[in-house]
Amino acid sequence: MNLPTFLGGVHPPEGKALTENKAIEILRPEDSREFVYPLALHIGAPCSPIVKKGDTVLAGQKIADTDAFVSAPKYSAVSGTVKAIEPRMAFTGAMEPSIVIESDGQYTPAPTLHDILGHKPQPSEYVKMIRESGLVGLGGACFPTHVKLSPPKDKTINHIIINAAECEPFLNCDNRLMLECPDEIIRGLEFVLEVFTEAEGVIAIESNKPEAIATMTEHCKNPRIRVMPVKVKYPQGAEKMLILSVTGKEVPLVPALPADVGCIVLNTRTVWQIWDAIENGRPVLERVVTVTGDAIADPKNVQVPLGLSMRELINFCGGFKDEPVKIISGGPMMGISMRSIDVPVVKGTSGILALTKNLAYLAEESACIRCGKCVEACPMHLNPTFLDHAVRKRDYATFEAFNGMNCIECGCCSYICPASRFLTQTCKEGKAAVNAARRKAAAQAKQKQEAK
Repeated sequence: MNLPTFLGGVHPPEGKALTENKAIEILRPEDSREFVYPLALHIGAPCSPIVKKGDTVLAGQKIADTDAFVSAPKYSAVSGTVKAIEPRMAFTGAMEPSIVIESDGQYTPAPTLHDILGHKPQPSEYVKMIRESGLVGLGGACFPTHVKLSPPKDKTINHIIINAAECEPFLNCDNRLMLECPDEIIRGLEFVLEVFTEAEGVIAIESNKPEAIATMTEHCKNPRIRVMPVKVKYPQGAEKMLILSVTGKEVPLVPALPADVGCIVLNTRTVWQIWDAIENGRPVLERVVTVTGDAIADPKNVQVPLGLSMRELINFCGGFKDEPVKIISGGPMMGISMRSIDVPVVKGTSGILALTKNLAYLAEESACIRCGKCVEACPMHLNPTFLDHAVRKRDYATFEAFNGMNCIECGCCSYICPASRFLTQTCKEGKAAVNAARRKAAAQAKQKQEAK
């Protein structure tokens, strides 16, 4: 079957068999323990606390917010007492300002968003409700969802695409959600289509998930929504790749956005949360995490309250049966290697992957052999080895001139490289350096303007 896809990409081992048939289990600790809520870890402005040490909080109570448009508030998933507001380590390894709550194990609920609003929202209020719920993209990028749903007025949205590809190896949280909660996902998409009345809804699922395709097709009765199988290829779930596969339209280079080609792309869990916020008035308090890898004793898909320690989540899955040499937040291609598992589950935690030396082997770099495999694999049609050389020479102007800022950090180049070059890592470094230079230049320009 000739399924739609994009040029480039790779086919890493899927690793999904460990958890694809494991139903979602609920972890809800009912004794006292710490829950940690970093004030940042989403794209946009960090939040500021609206509680203080010693305050009593309820499950579903807002604990941090900001007036910035590109941001999202934070809620406590538990009832208890604010123990501290202090830096705590996050999965990135950085110390992030955080609110620490000592739970009471009771989960005493706060008033719902419907209670606060005074009524169930109408379509004109959906985007405001989604913002108030604290929803960000739950595929990992953590871009505030209400911003995606507020395109410029001159942009016509023709497609609302649900990214159900889940192309990242090992992860199954979206797959299981489709199998177990299809009606909620479809209703969440229908809520979005009530905002964009001229758009078509497309649920794009990789063809290696036949049960999910069949389930979503069976439950989808709305003529404005269709289920679309797409080819199994990494990174099929990347926003720009998925838009190309579904619509045939190519999103222009940075700073162009999906709205420029009439599309909005939302993750499967994100749409489920839209349903929960609008239907039930619940903010984002929990998420499904795939805990897997050859070092995990009992790999599972677990619904877990945000803020819980990853160590406790791993222990819920039987702990380690073998010594892991690498633990990753996310999947093996785009996830982040963690320094510690004593860090909280956050909105973007789609998976915890623990690997033994059998799967985590990392060869030493050798000289580039000019084979061109990285160029063939790059879904953004860049020259990764050329960008790599520019970054290693600290020639960031050349890196930027040759479209290095369009790298989506998918890892295809590093995966396919026979010389084991750290191509993705150097592109990340190049992007960080360019962004830092831009921020510095903007600050200097602002200072000059204020001095006049």
